[in-house]
Amino acid sequence: MQCAEALRVQALFDGELEALSAVEVERHLEHCPECRALTEELARTRARLRAAPLERAPPELRRRIGRLLDAEAGAGAPRRAAWRLPPFWQGAGAGAALSAACAAALAWLVLAPAASAPLLGELVGAHVRSLMPSHLTDVISTDRHTVKPWFAGHADVSPAVADFAPQGYKLVGGRADYFNGQRAAATVYEHGAHIINVFTFRADGRALPALRSRDGYHIACWTAADLQYCAVSDAGWDELQQLERLLRELSRADARD
Repeated sequence: MQCAEALRVQALFDGELEALSAVEVERHLEHCPECRALTEELARTRARLRAAPLERAPPELRRRIGRLLDAEAGAGAPRRAAWRLPPFWQGAGAGAALSAACAAALAWLVLAPAASAPLLGELVGAHVRSLMPSHLTDVISTDRHTVKPWFAGHADVSPAVADFAPQGYKLVGGRADYFNGQRAAATVYEHGAHIINVFTFRADGRALPALRSRDGYHIACWTAADLQYCAVSDAGWDELQQLERLLRELSRADARD
């Protein structure tokens, strides 16, 4: 019998859950081998679809589809008593054409959510978890020379770290987080009443949106060398982008050194 959480697990995989629900499902996954197997199968299916070669429909097929759509729109799209294949599907080569069309439709349905959607959900989930008691930091310090070396033994990356208190961004500390298949670094800043988590992990070629809102939180992402940075907070866009500029400048300075 299928686990009662299977549908929510699929929604989590597609990045469709709000942050608190995502945390609940992630906890469920820790104890449910059936749902973990479902997640693995979804990941394999998506990987196979992404690896499948894409083929364009022949020009004549596209023209026929266009004419049918135009004709249906002009007729007011009357309701059909029973669905049947349009005549052009019934000729020679109809099976191959229909198979290709179905495969394309299936691929679109599976891949329609942006490839980055699950990762953005993970980022927001990690941010929300950090706001729970005793989850914000593993190392507490405003000194970059304490926080940055700490990451060397606890994360797979070495992020740009500094205290920007004069600019309004106090360094609180850092912690290690696990997502996207690696030990990510989370640098924590305090800006007024807002907590900003800056997640750093190895860039994997995935295109992340520069700015995105999700579940009431703002996410700003950028790359520096081979590292991907994503700042998450309920702070305003201007505040988030100002911290991004400060960290970009610090990354360039570190690269020169």
